[in-house]
Amino acid sequence: MSSMWYDARIAGEPALSRRRFVQGLALGGTVAAFGVPTSFAASTRGGVGNGNVLTGTEFDLVIGETPVDFTGRVRPAVTVNGSIPAPLLRWKQGTTVNLRVRNALPVGSIHGHETSIHWHGMILPANMDGVPGLSFDGIHRGEAYQYRFDVQQNGTYWYHSHSAFQEQAGLYGPIVIEAAEPEPFSYQRDYVVMLTDWTDLNPVQLFARLKKMASFDNYYKRTVGDFLRDAQKNGLAATIDDRRMWGQMRMTPTDLSDLNANTYTYLMNGSTGLGNWTGLFQRGEKVRLRFINGSAMTYFDVRIPGLKMTVVAADGQYVHPVSIDEFRIATAETFDVIVEPTGQDAFTIFAQDSGRTGFVSGTLAVREGLRAPIPALDPRPILTMQDMGMAGGHDMAAMGAAPASAGSTAGMDHSASGGDSMAGMDHSGATATPVPASTGDAAMAGMDHGGGAGAAAAMPKHPPTESGNPLVDNQAMTPASRLADAGNGMGTGGRKALSYSMLRSLFEDPDGREPGRELEMHLTGHMEKFAWSFNGVKFSDSGPIKLKYGERMRIVLVNDTMMSHPIHLHGMWSDLEDDAGNFMVRKHTIDMQPGSRRTYRVRADALGRWAYHCHLLYHMESGMMREVEVRE
Repeated sequence: MSSMWYDARIAGEPALSRRRFVQGLALGGTVAAFGVPTSFAASTRGGVGNGNVLTGTEFDLVIGETPVDFTGRVRPAVTVNGSIPAPLLRWKQGTTVNLRVRNALPVGSIHGHETSIHWHGMILPANMDGVPGLSFDGIHRGEAYQYRFDVQQNGTYWYHSHSAFQEQAGLYGPIVIEAAEPEPFSYQRDYVVMLTDWTDLNPVQLFARLKKMASFDNYYKRTVGDFLRDAQKNGLAATIDDRRMWGQMRMTPTDLSDLNANTYTYLMNGSTGLGNWTGLFQRGEKVRLRFINGSAMTYFDVRIPGLKMTVVAADGQYVHPVSIDEFRIATAETFDVIVEPTGQDAFTIFAQDSGRTGFVSGTLAVREGLRAPIPALDPRPILTMQDMGMAGGHDMAAMGAAPASAGSTAGMDHSASGGDSMAGMDHSGATATPVPASTGDAAMAGMDHGGGAGAAAAMPKHPPTESGNPLVDNQAMTPASRLADAGNGMGTGGRKALSYSMLRSLFEDPDGREPGRELEMHLTGHMEKFAWSFNGVKFSDSGPIKLKYGERMRIVLVNDTMMSHPIHLHGMWSDLEDDAGNFMVRKHTIDMQPGSRRTYRVRADALGRWAYHCHLLYHMESGMMREVEVRE
């Protein structure tokens, strides 16, 4: 689909006046007749509170295409009931909801003719999960689908399309589920803060650009000035060695994210920063902020200068309260925090992307129209040896070759479907296979790397499908859990930043059984080719991961790439473990930092076919996805 055809759709739009241009920058939102705000856009002018709320048990949702203006240019978005974000759905735990979803996408839409809604983090029957090709056939133009399921949980969740790139184009919305029992904390105000990324580009064309030139948005490569500063700080020889190493691997330590503010406009509850979404409060009140990262590709680093935040829930599940200054929220995660605004009339909610290229901000204030100072972006971090999975300081240059001898996997059944069948897989060994000198790290041969289920494995067993694979550019040789790591660049200026190690569910392990077996999966990719996969095998070449209904298993994830990946298993909870293999926190999305190894338990208590994937949209679409099949 050509970008020329895409632009032709708006060729008849009238010239934008300066007033319309400013309105687009300030408010964003949906527009009707290329200029007049819809009722939703009008209700969020100034962005006060959470408007457009639907409550009850019966819902009618219409998916269509609506012109939007966030940048001064009108573009077609995929909307629900004509709004971005989609309506906030408020449910009650213990009820049954009926959601009639109708596809009203126009003929010739650049966003396709099929649509869907996935209820992210919800525990429900497989045919209600909303993944075309796995859960159901999708919703075709002019047709409707009725989702009906029991609401078994409470907390903060969200919903989005699972069809092509519609999530990038605006089809996402928040869900708030009221608890059946009193909550373990109190508050007087309650706001959703949904963070997203918008692009004026046709998402299909953006994906094609990523495949052709994955580093297009990396404007921040190191310069001669950086070389001179590093040489003065670290010495000339060390600096030359560092540059040579990165050059041999054809990688750059500044490649922090595939897309950033050079492509994206960041939104808070559907408003740009100039729109100043505002949550009102009165002095002495406690305010609950439900942060949702509904972006396609962006990690956000969130803080409210002048206010401590107390995290009380993660991915909809209560956690022991922890007081912090900032947190990183991966795509698809949710965090609920309590704040107590005092001492001033306005506070800035500041969300910068993890690459420090841009931000979106909103305000907590005692009345509409107030703003607080907006902080500057933090300094840009760069990738480190730990991000390369080489925390021990071994020969990183040799790692890029990923020789076949680096990962013996005796006893593992790797069929032609990609080696993900559980049959015959031996995951009992905790000691890494010795590595031959040909890997460039002969000193590690014969080292004992035993440890608990969640402990780092200094030399992991890499699946043979990674070896000699032109779509795998890196293997983590000394991965660590990094559970206590808040993220590259976090904690600047002495701020206390949230890490997974701080999160503890308010309940004990809900299953209680030790896992009966383990499945180790490696997150793999090639950054220059923009190819992403599990075990070096893309989704289209893989077979299903087969689980037996009711079994308790442990998933071991090793991130062999230099990028973070938020991994989401549909239909079942992911119970994250600490380094000793003890239950820590229940989540629906497990963020995997570069070079990390993390473990979590899963109870296969949901029959059917389920998606398992990286929640970075373009990574999933390029192959980092699997099917999980749960059978009797």
